[in-house]
Amino acid sequence: MSDGFGARAVVALERFGPLCAGLDPSPGLLRAWDLPDDVDGLRRFCGAVVEAFAGRVAAVKPQAAFFERHGSAGLAVLEEVLGDLRGAGTLTVLDAKRGDIGSTMQAYAEAYLADGAPLAADAVTLSPYLGYGSLRPALDLARSSGRGVFVLTLTSNPEGAEVQHAGSPPVAAAIAAAAATDNAGAVPAGPVGLVVGATVGASAAEVGIDLAAVNGILLAPGVGAQGARPEDLGRVFGAAAGRVLAPVSRALLEHGPDVAALRGAAEGLTERLARGLGG
Repeated sequence: MSDGFGARAVVALERFGPLCAGLDPSPGLLRAWDLPDDVDGLRRFCGAVVEAFAGRVAAVKPQAAFFERHGSAGLAVLEEVLGDLRGAGTLTVLDAKRGDIGSTMQAYAEAYLADGAPLAADAVTLSPYLGYGSLRPALDLARSSGRGVFVLTLTSNPEGAEVQHAGSPPVAAAIAAAAATDNAGAVPAGPVGLVVGATVGASAAEVGIDLAAVNGILLAPGVGAQGARPEDLGRVFGAAAGRVLAPVSRALLEHGPDVAALRGAAEGLTERLARGLGG
């Protein structure tokens, strides 16, 4: 890839706005779309989402778990989706939350970040709770392949605070500082992004994180079903607002299966998110 993930993400944000369309083919959404909870329903669901959003939003975020629950055939659909979005020039963020050590982490990195890998995405979510350093195989491969990672830092689930706020300095602050080191000198943004929930309020400042200084893209789940509003984003992200990619899944996908309705919902959400971020 000619440009690193940070640079390509900044271009996508500037062109399309902050919406990252979630692709969560859950049993509930399949039922709501009057589709069977099987591989055929999964493929039809994903086809409508790709048709609605490819080339129209900054990124699409498939949730790996909803493909894995269908076994190898579900992973084949995920591979197709990633390929279709890649062909359309739309960034993909694979929400897999992988985290391990040594050769196992290396294998995960090669699965999602290596050139030519069937499940390669533009970026993948990672869990650093075996130690940030355990992610090094993925961090290094992301940099060399022009891809990116999003490291769980201040997540949108309420249980996360008991781990992420613990310690002195807090665990989340140590993760953010390590990401900033990996991103140092990158223009306009580095390959290591953070997952910082739209529901966390002033937590970043409270634990000593300067989000703008991280010099990476910020993935901000929590808008919609988890309770955050687009209007909350400016307060949470402040000076880093221009680097926020906001995933919305259920509140967007509930407008399907009609492609035109999905596109209309995406346009409206993009405008609200941009206003919330001060754009």
